Amino acid sequence: MIINGATLLFPLLLSFDKKVTFYKKWRALLPAIIITGVLFIVWDAWFTALGVWEFNPDYLIGPAIWGLPIEEWMFFFTVPYAVVFIYECLKVYWKKGINFTVGRNLTAFFLVLMCILAITQVDRLYTFVTALGLAGVLGGIWVGKKMEIMRHFFPAYFISLLPFFVVNGLLTGIPVVIYNPVEQLDIRLGSIPIEDAGYGMLLFLINVIIYEGLNGRITRE
Repeated sequence: MIINGATLLFPLLLSFDKKVTFYKKWRALLPAIIITGVLFIVWDAWFTALGVWEFNPDYLIGPAIWGLPIEEWMFFFTVPYAVVFIYECLKVYWKKGINFTVGRNLTAFFLVLMCILAITQVDRLYTFVTALGLAGVLGGIWVGKKMEIMRHFFPAYFISLLPFFVVNGLLTGIPVVIYNPVEQLDIRLGSIPIEDAGYGMLLFLINVIIYEGLNGRITRE
């Protein structure tokens, strides 16, 4: 719960910055968080029931819903709020974003990589589902010619990796969340499973797509 609070604190306080005025975007942000949160909570509850991961009761308040601690439910509000805040700040202070071709090439790279992982890691549930989900969303962006959104998404995602390593490093290093190594590649970035980087990208990207769609700012390439 402390980690959730720390994740939300600064983005929430800075939401009232006069140039970014992120609080004015809450009407689009909150539905994006709720819709995405429903998808990930179902996924999370499923994996928890299957033993793909579990939560250390020593670091939880106690209440659980559908087998998920209340802190995990809050995670799907605090983290998306923070990362979409980073995304919106970049759009304000770096209006052009990265070069269109760079964004397109990065999308192609991650799309191909996720397709390969989904095909070759069917027996590792966390790796497979994460790769399949991310490949599906990236493929939809590619086929739908909505590549313009990636010019701002990728810089925001790479910047968000810094707080990601801090927050996820605490969650996996303490550990608050314990992973079953059988269901993943067991390649670690410190204490963090490599799949978490893809999981985070997928969580972030779906939130941004819905958020931008509700703001009417998704354009074709």
